[in-house]
Amino acid sequence: MINFKTTILKFGSQGEKTGWTYIEIPAELADKLYPGNKKSFRVKGKLDSYSIKGISLLPMGEGIFIMALNGAIRKAIGKQKGALVQVQLQIDSVPYQLDKALMKCLADEPVAFQNFKLLPKSHQNYYSKWIDSAKTTPTKTKRIAMTVNAMLKKMDFGQMLRSAKDNNNLLNS
Repeated sequence: MINFKTTILKFGSQGEKTGWTYIEIPAELADKLYPGNKKSFRVKGKLDSYSIKGISLLPMGEGIFIMALNGAIRKAIGKQKGALVQVQLQIDSVPYQLDKALMKCLADEPVAFQNFKLLPKSHQNYYSKWIDSAKTTPTKTKRIAMTVNAMLKKMDFGQMLRSAKDNNNLLNS
């Protein structure tokens, strides 16, 4: 386990990571956590007193990793860019389970299911976690439908969200 204090950061213009809020795990600490590893891996632990699990650390080069802090995490810890956070991390070896309702709906659409399976595992997990984070059943249902539709059209996550936004704008015009 590693234990350290760090500042919450936010990317400006950084390709697909533009706007992400994150913390950085320095190379020497990442190497203590998972010696010699240069690829993404999952961790569990605490940010201040908030417990986390199944969170990916993403490699940024030269042994440095980052952990993205989504809105739910930032709200739970009550902190934003520039704030200090106490971090305790260890390897999380429990495999992530894709959302069961999503997988059932994809199974009903073989083309969508095939396109979903072609995505990297990290992208599959991202869709699933987005669906899991829905607070209501109608929102979860809408997100599953959006994902299945996006897979039928071979859209990535960003394209799917932009398409949904464009469709809402057309409906509200």
